[in-house]
Amino acid sequence: MKLQDMILISVDDHAVEPPNMFDGRLAQKYVDRGPKVLDLGGSFGWVFGSSQAPSLTTSATAGAPKEEKFSEPKSYADVRAGTYDVHERVKDMSINGVLAGLNFPSFPRFAGQLFAEVARDDADLALAVLRAYNDWHIEEWCGSYPDRFIPCMLPALWDGETCAAEIRRNAERGCHAMTFSMNPYRLGLPSLFSDEWEPVWAACDETETVVCMHVGSDSNGMITSPDAPYLSTIGTIGIMLANAASDLVWAPMLRKYQNLKFALSEGGIGWVPYFLERIDYTYKHHVSWRPEHQYYGKLPSEIFKERIITCFIDDEFGMANIDRFNVDMVTWECDYPHPDSTWPMSPESAWETLSKHDDETINKISHLNAMKQFSFDPFGTRSRAASTVGALRLEAAGQDTTFVPGRQVKLADVSQGQMSKI
Repeated sequence: MKLQDMILISVDDHAVEPPNMFDGRLAQKYVDRGPKVLDLGGSFGWVFGSSQAPSLTTSATAGAPKEEKFSEPKSYADVRAGTYDVHERVKDMSINGVLAGLNFPSFPRFAGQLFAEVARDDADLALAVLRAYNDWHIEEWCGSYPDRFIPCMLPALWDGETCAAEIRRNAERGCHAMTFSMNPYRLGLPSLFSDEWEPVWAACDETETVVCMHVGSDSNGMITSPDAPYLSTIGTIGIMLANAASDLVWAPMLRKYQNLKFALSEGGIGWVPYFLERIDYTYKHHVSWRPEHQYYGKLPSEIFKERIITCFIDDEFGMANIDRFNVDMVTWECDYPHPDSTWPMSPESAWETLSKHDDETINKISHLNAMKQFSFDPFGTRSRAASTVGALRLEAAGQDTTFVPGRQVKLADVSQGQMSKI
């Protein structure tokens, strides 16, 4: 295999929601109270009820110079059109040689925490907006190019039965991924060990919906000191999900529900070999005297390898130890349009690591595992020959990868009603 022959599917990218996304999707009684993009005094942002989204774009800095990678955009005019316009997005994917991607939300936060906050005061309004968001994501964003996007729904974090109903509703139209918090307890919700989530696990098991835990989905960072530089947080992104993984391998739901799987999104893989070694050591040395030992049975490393999907952007150490993994559960990610992304040179970055392995391993990690685990088949409408890095880049030849602030469509200056006319 050569670099241009690879087929790349990313299991972690992000959509920046356009301000007109709710137009026509909310009942009239909710329109005035629904989320809106407002001028907040020189910076545009989403406001929903008394809650304000932390940012407009969640660091959508693709194409920006390195020195501006961590400058939070203040309007749609400050980001590439490919972040919020699905038609421009597929062009940005193609020039990067990426066939398809799973997109996490931006303004509601990675697990839909914003909607859960509103639900404390008005659960009906929160549910109406949540369902409208999922409709937009599945029908418009993913539905415009079904061969290019893996649908991923937002959960109703505030109620297990409501969440389960939404899982089943979306599974019926082909969505088999749901974003979820890596630690709901830190959001003021029941912990992963609580029976409150039983309806959710049962619905995911029934519909084979993967539960995706994205880094940061507990609304807390991994900072050792309040005055530590931001680099302290960035440097630990690759291991932030280790605590969530530890909860999962000891939790009862993975032993109760045989189709239930979790994905550690943007979690890296270099830490996994030692983690597996340590949890098995813990099991062998300590499980017999713990009161919960009777429901374990399998080694925790076996549970991890069978039921937890991992992914990486660039992880040479993890790939050098791929024999310690279940290679069928390892996937690749691009993280467009965030600062950690390797766009528009993702194939070159991935190839540095993947090229050291055989073609079967390359194919599994680059795309086959993502297709299998997320019930996604792009080849129903697109040929394999047209899906390679080389073919996609040829298809998008001439796509501009530079970034000039203000050159994009100035959506921030356009009213909600005018958006559909652009």
